[in-house]
Amino acid sequence: MEYPLLLVSFAVVLSGALLFTNAVEWLGHVLGLGEGAVGSVLAAVGTATPETLIAVIALLSAEAGSEDVAIGAIVGAPFLLATLAMGLIGLFAYLYRERRAQGVGLAAHGPTLERDLIFFLAFFALAGALAWGPPLAVRLPVGILFVLAYLLYVRRTLASSGEMQGEETLDPLYFDRRADRTEGEPPPILCLLQLLVGLGAMAGGAHLFVEELLKIADSLGVSALVLALVLAPLATELPEKVNSFFWVRDGKDALALGNVSGAMVFQSTIPIGLGLLFTSWNLDANAVVSICLGLAGGLIAYESLHRSRRFSLPAVVSWFCLYAAFIVIVAA
Repeated sequence: MEYPLLLVSFAVVLSGALLFTNAVEWLGHVLGLGEGAVGSVLAAVGTATPETLIAVIALLSAEAGSEDVAIGAIVGAPFLLATLAMGLIGLFAYLYRERRAQGVGLAAHGPTLERDLIFFLAFFALAGALAWGPPLAVRLPVGILFVLAYLLYVRRTLASSGEMQGEETLDPLYFDRRADRTEGEPPPILCLLQLLVGLGAMAGGAHLFVEELLKIADSLGVSALVLALVLAPLATELPEKVNSFFWVRDGKDALALGNVSGAMVFQSTIPIGLGLLFTSWNLDANAVVSICLGLAGGLIAYESLHRSRRFSLPAVVSWFCLYAAFIVIVAA
């Protein structure tokens, strides 16, 4: 029954993420935060939470191999975002270039995108440089640095949170059962209740995911880290980025890329900081390869999106090739 239960865990995590993200966005709106903050911070953190919870639950688990699941989830998410997710955004820009007013050009705030990509490249590279399993005396201060860096990022984003006003319309709150949910704002207490229910569903689904992933890895004789590197981000991170693909189709590049680049910043700081603090951070070859390929994807994004200010076809192909290369390497 392992495979059906793994699918059930995916469904529970994603259902919880749907509730959580919707509630987070409404809370940001009720609190009067600009849409830049809602998109790049609140929505990005909301969509990144399922992957992070899988890592946290794995770290709390006493089962053999759970640390491998944690590291796979931690490293796999930023890698997927910097390769496959970026490639899909670029692909949608090309497929709908006639529909987009800017064609394959980029309509996004350059300094915001530059800040996100530099944060990602710097901290994901530092995570790779520490892959040899440094002692706690090194990991402790660096892990704290990762967490503090994200808090600095949030502060700077909130300070400029009005940059993308007017682009996004929020879906009605799912727990709001009024006859006409499109009129007025839902009560804040209802937003908070939905957020807590969503968080609980994600935590329960993550716990089930870790248990079933370890069982499947054992039955197949496959490394739990490899399965987590591939399956965890595909199941929890990529579906949550579907909005970005449709935003870029509609020419809303700031929202589309803010959602992905904001998640890249979060995933390359907070989860990695936790990994440094609570694991040996002694990464195997597959994890190191995923970091290197993720950094390559981030560099391509910086060159194509920040400097060239357009979605270039070579960049789109390169992002897909980087992800495919990793699958070939781990399958060999």
